[in-house]
Amino acid sequence: MKIYEMQQEILRLKKEKDVCILAHSYQTRDITEIADFTGDSFALSVKASQVTNKTVIMCGVRFMAETVKLLSPEKTVYLSNKDAGCPMAEQIDKETIQHFKEHNPDYTVVAYINTTTDLKTVCDVCVTSSSAVKIVSKLENPNILFIPDCNLGAFVAKNVPDKNIKTFQGGCPIHASIPYSAVEKAKAEHPNALLLVHPECKSAVSDHADYVGSTAGIIDYAMDSEAEEFIIGTENAIAEYLSFECPEKKFYQLSKEFICPNMKATTLVDVYNILNGSGGCEITLDDETIKEARICIDKMIELG
Repeated sequence: MKIYEMQQEILRLKKEKDVCILAHSYQTRDITEIADFTGDSFALSVKASQVTNKTVIMCGVRFMAETVKLLSPEKTVYLSNKDAGCPMAEQIDKETIQHFKEHNPDYTVVAYINTTTDLKTVCDVCVTSSSAVKIVSKLENPNILFIPDCNLGAFVAKNVPDKNIKTFQGGCPIHASIPYSAVEKAKAEHPNALLLVHPECKSAVSDHADYVGSTAGIIDYAMDSEAEEFIIGTENAIAEYLSFECPEKKFYQLSKEFICPNMKATTLVDVYNILNGSGGCEITLDDETIKEARICIDKMIELG
């Protein structure tokens, strides 16, 4: 079956079976083309909670599918590829945070959305990359433990200097692996281009950016800007996506190494197999876990 033929069959099956397909912005073009919604992880979870479809397929990684289930526990939720995990989300376990809280009761634990549901059950408030600064600034407690991404935590600390922010040495291995030398090389090759980077990058990279923000923020900035050239400092799918959306502008990858293997684990065939009943990984969470994990997400919604 050719790609176009499979896409058409997916579109037919999702309509016939009343399925909503979500695709994170880092997914490949053939997948985003058949998705009902494309965007950042939490925004997709909110979209899923608003649709009437009783079944949702998440083309992304496991914590994203879990977040969909947290916001829509009554729906059947599938992760398109069972092996699509997130190294950052799995860096800290629940017991580590419980131990920290026992010995540091005066700290508020702020969890990046890129964490497991199990870890969220012992955190005080959740944040996204776009809402982290706003939410942390609203917290009454000056003492904050920000987990798991130390680079995003450092970005928040820089923008909320009145807080005492501790971080773990965790983070996205893809964003954190990009060195300043990549910035030097890209700037030398494209001197007129604006540099847009994700806050999961090291400060050596983000400190030299013209804009630092979430994936959605980077997309909006590039699309709204009057500038004509941009260096995109996040997963290379975003540079590709923007090239399609704004063909009159030029978009360059900060590094050819900016590829997330977990995001790329999902294929169009994975989506097709779920719809024809021969694949996929259903996400199941017990009621108590959902109840406990929703506390930090509900707090994020309240403050964000």
